[in-house]
Amino acid sequence: MVCGEELIQPEECICLRCLYKLPRTHNFKYPDNAAERLMAGRIPFERIASFCVYAKKGMLPPLIHQLKYHHHKEVGILLGKIYGEDLQGSDFLKPVDVIVPVPLHPKKEKIRGYNQAEIIARGLSATTSLPLSVGNLIRVVYNPTQTKRTKTQRWENVKHIFHVKNPGEYAQKHLLLVDDVITTGSTMEACATALQGCQGVKISVATLGEVF
Repeated sequence: MVCGEELIQPEECICLRCLYKLPRTHNFKYPDNAAERLMAGRIPFERIASFCVYAKKGMLPPLIHQLKYHHHKEVGILLGKIYGEDLQGSDFLKPVDVIVPVPLHPKKEKIRGYNQAEIIARGLSATTSLPLSVGNLIRVVYNPTQTKRTKTQRWENVKHIFHVKNPGEYAQKHLLLVDDVITTGSTMEACATALQGCQGVKISVATLGEVF
């Protein structure tokens, strides 16, 4: 899906050469990384990390595009599994209790056929053996896409649109919020704001891509 070369066994979706060239950040190893500085003071978080750099003409955007708009769920599963392998046994992952994907509004999920964040989270869950929670954190407002919006517009577009159905389910838990790409952090901030109503909750964040 990146280079157009024919795959061979046991390759899936992406050839081994392209997998090797993915611009991984490894920033889960480094507290106070760029993503954590982006969100500093906005939400109480434990750690934030991203799998790869999301550069406009880089390798990750076409893969995310295939996942979100061309029904190639296997891309999200594969990248989630590989990211999970990177995180396995790390200090970043050790305290996490539950993986929670950022939800789509049911209307948008019906149109797309699935939630891409949930697909990535399923890959992470498969290799880390952490339980996956879907359906407790929900999106209650159907809003326009975030594409081409400013930081302020993105926040206005997402604040107050998430809700936790059963706060007790997340009480005293360390949650790993999962999404495809972190850009301005507005969506994560809105999710975390909703989750703050859960007693004793702790929040970390993992995304496939980070826009620098």
